[in-house]
Amino acid sequence: MMNKIKRNILLFLAILIVMLVISGTAFWAFNQALRAEANVRYTGTAMIISEKISKTIRCMEMNARNVFNEVERHLDSPAAVEEALKSKTSLNPDTRGYFAAFRYNYFKEKGMWYEPYVHQLPNGDYKLAQVGSARHDYTKSDWYEQAGKILMCFWSKPYYYYDGTRISGHYCTFVEPILNDKGELACVCGADITLEWISNKLQVIDYEIQRDEQLNMHRLMRVLNFYSVVIDDDGSCIAHPEGKNLAVKDVGVLMNMNKKKSGVANMTIDGEASTIYYVPIDGMDWSLAIVTPQKDIEKPFLYMGIALLLLALLGSFIIWILCLRLTRYNERVY
Repeated sequence: MMNKIKRNILLFLAILIVMLVISGTAFWAFNQALRAEANVRYTGTAMIISEKISKTIRCMEMNARNVFNEVERHLDSPAAVEEALKSKTSLNPDTRGYFAAFRYNYFKEKGMWYEPYVHQLPNGDYKLAQVGSARHDYTKSDWYEQAGKILMCFWSKPYYYYDGTRISGHYCTFVEPILNDKGELACVCGADITLEWISNKLQVIDYEIQRDEQLNMHRLMRVLNFYSVVIDDDGSCIAHPEGKNLAVKDVGVLMNMNKKKSGVANMTIDGEASTIYYVPIDGMDWSLAIVTPQKDIEKPFLYMGIALLLLALLGSFIIWILCLRLTRYNERVY
């Protein structure tokens, strides 16, 4: 009797081990497939958002060049320069303001510093201000010095401008040096966007994508509560939802970003294990990253793991019962 019990126990353990091996292999294959699916989903989504931001920026650059070309054609008159900056046909509603920062004493009647700035008001109208002064010596700004050296257009590094007015804020500027007929630097033109505008733009795009039924047809039990951020080439986060700031310090990730490569990285953000999927933004020294909690990505793994384990136990139990009945049947027959 004891031998029969031991034999049945060994049979059950053998069946259980086989079922667990089969379930484990199935879970591993499912795990790999879902990780690939998550990578394709979120990297693809990041590329969509990056492309939307890039197209908006390209449009802003085109409008800015139209304004700058008008400034270049009117370097003989400060009044004509100001009219060129206020040209309604060229102004872009996404741009915070346009300016032309002239070299010292370019127009003697305007004094040493002359930087007319046309900035957008909350109601959508534009207002002209003269912001150049001893207090704001724009010629010492990084963007001005770089423009004079490379003599080509570029996007500045993010910076903070303060003059005590509503113009104050965090900016990034599309810069283009303007030369006179002698090939000398006459002024440096710029078109400003605010980091707040980029953050708001990202949130609008995120909202649209998260509610797109076609893109999110197969959620696989996930909530898809991701958010997007823009990361500078030094790893700092320059645009993000309120309270969702982060900094990338991983050397390998930073090297990938600087080389305009896409990638995936795990980080702890605000005490929560998260995964970021990053892609470059065309024409900028920035990367677009989607941040999502790891628990949301791994939710299908957890459910499938529990389901496979229960199936393995249930299958082993059923097979064991069948084996017992078969054994008893054979004993009765023989």
